[in-house]
Order: sequence, then C-alpha cells, then structure tokens
Amino acid sequence: MANYNSIQIGDKAVITHTITEDDIRQFVALTGDDNKIHIDNEFAGKTSFKKPVAHGMLSAAFISTIIGTKIPGDGALWFSQTLDFLLPVRVGDVITVKAEVISKIESLHAIELQTDIYNQNHQKVIAGKAKIKIVEEEIQTKERAQAETSLKKRIALVLGATGGIGAEICRRLALDGFDIAIHYNSNKEKSAEIETQVSAIGRKAFAVKADITSREEVDDMVLRTIRRLGGISLVVNCATAKLSSIKLADLGWDEMVKQFDINIKASFNIVKAVVPHMKENKDGRIIFITSQATENVPPPDWYGYVTAKYALNGFAKSLAVELAASNIAVNLVSPGMTETDLISDIPEKARMLVAAKTPLKRLASPKDIAGVIGFLASDDANYITGETIRVNGGQNML
Repeated sequence: MANYNSIQIGDKAVITHTITEDDIRQFVALTGDDNKIHIDNEFAGKTSFKKPVAHGMLSAAFISTIIGTKIPGDGALWFSQTLDFLLPVRVGDVITVKAEVISKIESLHAIELQTDIYNQNHQKVIAGKAKIKIVEEEIQTKERAQAETSLKKRIALVLGATGGIGAEICRRLALDGFDIAIHYNSNKEKSAEIETQVSAIGRKAFAVKADITSREEVDDMVLRTIRRLGGISLVVNCATAKLSSIKLADLGWDEMVKQFDINIKASFNIVKAVVPHMKENKDGRIIFITSQATENVPPPDWYGYVTAKYALNGFAKSLAVELAASNIAVNLVSPGMTETDLISDIPEKARMLVAAKTPLKRLASPKDIAGVIGFLASDDANYITGETIRVNGGQNML
C-alpha cells in the first residue's frame, strides 16, 4: 500500500512494453476506435505516415500501469493528466515509460509525476504530467498517526505561569507528558517552585523571565525556549492584569491600555514569535484564557477587562481561520469566577452569591481550568479549532 510520507521528490520508476498487433485489436475492441489510420495498411499507405500508427492512448495507457503498480502503486487515485503526442508509435516499437515525482501537494495528500514515454531509439514520443492522490487504508493511516504522535515533541510555553491558573496548568501538562517553559514577569520564587514540581513529575522544566508586552523580550523568550527544550508545540496564555472596577467618570485611557496590553498586545507578540516555528513543524496548539464576562451581561465597571477579552476572542478566531491550513489549532477557554488571587478584592459576599447562582453551587478551581487545557492540548482535540470551551459550572448554557 502506498505511503504518502515515504514518497520523496525525485523518486523514479520505469516500465517497458512492445506494441503488438494484438494490442491494437484489443484496443479497438475495447474502445470502438477503428479509425483506418490504425488498422488499414492500404489506407495508411496513402497518408504521410505510410503505414498504420498505433492509437496514441494505447501507449499513454501504460502511464496508468506505472502509476497503479510502481509509483505510487496500490492506493493511487489518478485525477489529472496532460499529454503531448510528439512522434508516432507503430507495431513492433518498444516503448519505455518513465515516471518521476516532481512535487508533493500536502493539502491534497497527492503527488505530481513527470510522465514521459520513449521509443527504442531513445526518442520521446509522449510527454506529460500526472497528479495522483494517495488513498491509504484507514487503519494504516491511524497507526501511522499514532506512531507520529508518540514521537512528536510535547513542549508547552505557559505565559502567566505563576498565577493560580497558570501554575495548575503547568502541573497538569507535565502529568500529560509535556516539558514546560514557565514564564514569569516578576515572581521568580514562584516560578522556581513550579520548576521543582514539574521536574519531580519527571519532565523538563525551564523558568524564563519576560515582559510579554515587549516584542523583543517575547522573541528572546521563544528563542531561548526552543534552544533549551527543543521546540514549542503548545502555547497557553493565561497572563492577566489585576481586575479594577472603575466607574466611567473615573476611568482613564491608561486603565484601558493596561488591559489591552496584557490581553491583545502580549497575545499578538507571542503569536508573531511562535507561529513561524509551528508552521515549520506543521503542528501547533495555541490556547488563550478569555472570560465568562464576555458571555452574558458584563459585570459593572469592568470596562478595560471586558473590552480587552472581547477583542481577544475575535483575535483568536481570526487566527484559527488562517492557521488551520498549517495544522495549528487556536482555541479559547472561558472560565467563570475562579478561586485565585485575581478575585481577592471581590467581597466574600459577592463570591458566595455567584457560587449560589451557579448550578454546581461552587466557584471554579484552577484544576477545573487546567483539565480543559489538558484536553485541548491532547490528540483527542485534533478536530477542534476556533472554539470557546466554557468552564463555568453551568452559569451560561449556550
């Protein structure tokens, strides 16, 4: 059975065949083409050819033979062919059919062949190009995909890793077999603690400091991660700025910019830095943390936060559309109110009220969020992109 990945540009195959009168009789019987130029000596003698000429498609039919039996062989689905008939072929001629892979078409799982036919005098009698889709047995495709997955490097860069959600994501991904680049901006002590925990699980860990609103520092962080861990197959951005509840009358543009910088500018910077690497590897996952605040009536006075998260949602979905062709999935996780330091300024009474209104009667925990991240990072989520996974205990049922 043909294997698309094993076929290389430059691969070649050759077959030969001697054209006989019986070939021509069978071709006429099959096609009904009894043109006298092919079968009548007297008629052909009165033409410029002087004697019968074999049907052009008789010789060209052997292109099918080389495709079906040699290159690529079983599983070949021939869907395009160009032909130029350069010289006549007659009974007794020995034709040599040559095929060479000249390109691979990843999006179609197909190859392009140069298909030329020569006579015994080394003269090219037919020239053309063929396109063939490689149809593989489903079980073979699945087995190869599983083998490739087992060999694939699983390396995650977690932005905002020292926060409550970020730290739990690092632990979960390490348990799932990922090596982890632990991003921090100021909390070096916490990053060292997470590094120790990841190492204890048996995975490589690397704490890396960067201001993710700086393009230069993000580029450097990505480069150092690739050098240290060998690549980046997953990015999770759970970096966030402290929530501020500010009335419109007191709201300054600087507060809006602070939220846009951490949600949009930082996300833009990491995407610009890591996508070329993922495209080169033809594989990648990018996951952003958005907010339930964009799912329904927004909390009062969270102007900067809510607006920035709406913008992040649009940015992520636009990325998902463009990057899908490169086998890069982009998704969002939308938590409800989660028990982290981020909500420390929210009164206890308000938190209890949210929990009471939640069908599951509690707030989210960082482990709830990390579990969904683990799923989106797994092979079970291979067919998911551009989606928002809501982790809110049933508060919004869309």
